Amino acid sequence: MTTDTETDVFEEHRPVLLGVAYRMLGRVADAEDVVQEAWLRWSGADRSDVREPRGYLVRVTTRLAIDRLRQVKARNEAYVGPWLPEPYVTDFGDTVPDTAERAVLADSVSLAVLVVLESLSPLERAVFVLREAFGYPYADIAVMLDRGEPAVRQLAGRARKHVEERRPRYDVDPGRRRELTERFLAAAGEGDLEGLMALLAPDVRLVGDSGGKSRAPLRILESADKVGRFLIGAAQKGVPDPSYRFMELNGGPALVVLSADKPDSVFQLDVYEGRIQAVYIVRNPDKLHTLVTDQPVSRTSLTTPGRRRPGAGPCRAARPSPPRPGPRRCGG
Repeated sequence: MTTDTETDVFEEHRPVLLGVAYRMLGRVADAEDVVQEAWLRWSGADRSDVREPRGYLVRVTTRLAIDRLRQVKARNEAYVGPWLPEPYVTDFGDTVPDTAERAVLADSVSLAVLVVLESLSPLERAVFVLREAFGYPYADIAVMLDRGEPAVRQLAGRARKHVEERRPRYDVDPGRRRELTERFLAAAGEGDLEGLMALLAPDVRLVGDSGGKSRAPLRILESADKVGRFLIGAAQKGVPDPSYRFMELNGGPALVVLSADKPDSVFQLDVYEGRIQAVYIVRNPDKLHTLVTDQPVSRTSLTTPGRRRPGAGPCRAARPSPPRPGPRRCGG
């Protein structure tokens, strides 16, 4: 296999590898590092007996991700305040035309599911991701993880039960979530506590991730009253030179708040039966640097919300992707 051919093969499977690594780790930088290491393994390996490159690369990536996950567990345990995955651009476009498949992929990368996956063991998480998100047969997963098939089935059963017991219920319809997010923005921005409370489920939860580097609750808020009053207060304080855009992040619509054209925070909602069940806020600047807007944004204050101006189009972002095969980038 020539250098050009080995690069083309890796490039072809790169999106899948990043998808596996991100679902395993919940952080774009860690996923990029794992995929970069997978490239180094691929480019330096004897591939004469590799009949199925995708399976080989997924196996290498999964094993590297398991090792990395064990390393970052300690880092997450020392995290200041609640932890949320790094927002991840998931505009599938025409690459996944099947509606059911899109729903599965979107669900497996949602903030709600990724938070639950944090409580699985590395092996359980790997089996769950490979089986539920990518549909690999148990026999193939057993080979990838160097485990017996019965053991893999047991891991899958435990992981699936764990996730189903802990995952919150929410609607995956992006139109419903987008519509409720716009109403949520309008009520919070206008200081309409009564209107906001009407959108919140009685037992709504607010999870704010700042890593101690910006303002956000250091504990999870629960109840419509606490969440509503916090959101109204936060909207009234606002940010300097504010604007906002809607993006598709982690399989659903999200509101990106910008300050002087730089991402300041990401809001995403879990919606079920017309009410907001959970509010996720990511304000850790280390988790927002990959969200880059390259079009003018509407200068709409959060205290005087309005709809996007006609023709503004959705927010575009630099899709997080692993480094191109080749030498390691400085500062990777």
